[in-house]
Amino acid sequence: MTTVFHFLADQPILTLFLVLGVGMAFGHVKLKGVSLGAAAVLFFAIGLSAWAQAYEIEVRIPHELGILGLAIFAFAIGITSGPSFFHNLKTALGPIFAMLTLYVVAAGAAYGVGKYVFKMPIALIAGTFAGATTNTPALHAAQHASGDPGTATVGYAVAYLFGVIGMLIASLAALAYGKYDTDKPSEVSNRTIRVERTDSPTVASLYELADKKVTFSRLRRGETGPIFTPAMEDTLDKDDLITIVGPHEKITVLANELGHASTHSLIADRRFLDFRRITVSDPKIAGRTIESLDLDIKFNATVSRVRRGDIDLVAEPTTVLQQGDRVRVVAPTHTMKEVTKFFGDSARGLTDINPIAMGLGMTLGVLLGELPILTPTGEYFSIGSAAGTLIVGLIFGKIGRIGKLVTTIPSSAAAVLAEFGLLVFLAMAGTTAGGQIAEAFTGGKWVQILLLGMLVTTIMATGLYVTMRWVFKMGGTKTAGILGGAQTQPAVLAFANARTGADPRVALGYALVYPAAMIGKILVAQILGGL
Repeated sequence: MTTVFHFLADQPILTLFLVLGVGMAFGHVKLKGVSLGAAAVLFFAIGLSAWAQAYEIEVRIPHELGILGLAIFAFAIGITSGPSFFHNLKTALGPIFAMLTLYVVAAGAAYGVGKYVFKMPIALIAGTFAGATTNTPALHAAQHASGDPGTATVGYAVAYLFGVIGMLIASLAALAYGKYDTDKPSEVSNRTIRVERTDSPTVASLYELADKKVTFSRLRRGETGPIFTPAMEDTLDKDDLITIVGPHEKITVLANELGHASTHSLIADRRFLDFRRITVSDPKIAGRTIESLDLDIKFNATVSRVRRGDIDLVAEPTTVLQQGDRVRVVAPTHTMKEVTKFFGDSARGLTDINPIAMGLGMTLGVLLGELPILTPTGEYFSIGSAAGTLIVGLIFGKIGRIGKLVTTIPSSAAAVLAEFGLLVFLAMAGTTAGGQIAEAFTGGKWVQILLLGMLVTTIMATGLYVTMRWVFKMGGTKTAGILGGAQTQPAVLAFANARTGADPRVALGYALVYPAAMIGKILVAQILGGL
């Protein structure tokens, strides 16, 4: 094996793809319906590197490659989570405060048990805290504050492995009750309603009644009149038929308000109005709201749904379109070709990574991540490239467009970038941690370090699970994302995504707490290391 390991040590790019391929092969293996997914890349990389270290050979994937992968991953997650992140930010203040409090509690427990029970030096305690919360910037803070980087690294390496495994277990527990979530977005459906009211309500009044969460795609006056797209100022008369698209519960409310569900289907009659799924590929459309397109004026058309990735969204007037979205357009049959040309309808819209926005966004993110921040102890730290690119990605995803510059990336392309960047980072992190673990376990205190790290990880995992589920009444799917974000551990996010089919609530939970988690752990580790 010596020859093999020497060869791998000299060929880091080959090693990277070997780890990706073999690791994901293990990741697809299911035991009782459970698979590790991308997390298997991390564990295979740890095992391979530790095995090579036993022969005193360092098999490593360059640190710069891993940081690049993590930055790309964080930026892509930010882009996809941006539209919903700021909408949900107010509700995240409580969970963020609970998470930061748990960091202090976990650090206090580590200090008390480490110093007075295990008689450990403070550098070892601080490094163990950083490893148990799987945060490399926190390790750097602990090294600097304690003045003993070697000892801090030993603690980090031994505690790191259970830091990942323990939070994976917590994520699995959260997803187990996730099937009972009440915060799952309602499926978008459509229904034709027969109007029984005689007071002629306006479409606008019904739109307000449904909290602006529906669209009105078709209207027919009486039994035999032509079908057309209704305007907000139109009134509904007795025996009119109207097709409403939106969440099931909103449609039910309007059906009860107007009359009853009809057995007639206006969708089936395509003589006057047609409908089609069209891909948004024209950059001039991306980043603009549906309302700003003036489709009703230009084509007498309306957008009833937006499919983003695997999720159907109600086409609200304020919905910002992204390249790669597939919009369901209802328009007069004779104008459908013009509408299709207007949106572009090219497969390029699904695959364009928008290198201008990506390059500028990544640049701003890395600069933000390296910005020195003064701590209460008088020391400086930076939040790192991952947190910086995540923050910029969230902003870019939210604003959609700056002048002629589209700031988003198609959801399908962003998903590919995120997965590849994540795998590269996990491979680097695994080979780095594997070598450190092999050396650390040769020391005499590894059992105590492991127990202390398990204590910290358990406090974080249990505390987050309990507070998110029973205090904040958060669904299990979103909680799984919170757990990954609080641990700043992409492997946990990847595991939860694999188990849920990349449910957007997972990425949302991750993005909501990740920046605060990164800063919080760095500060706590720095204070702990300086005690």
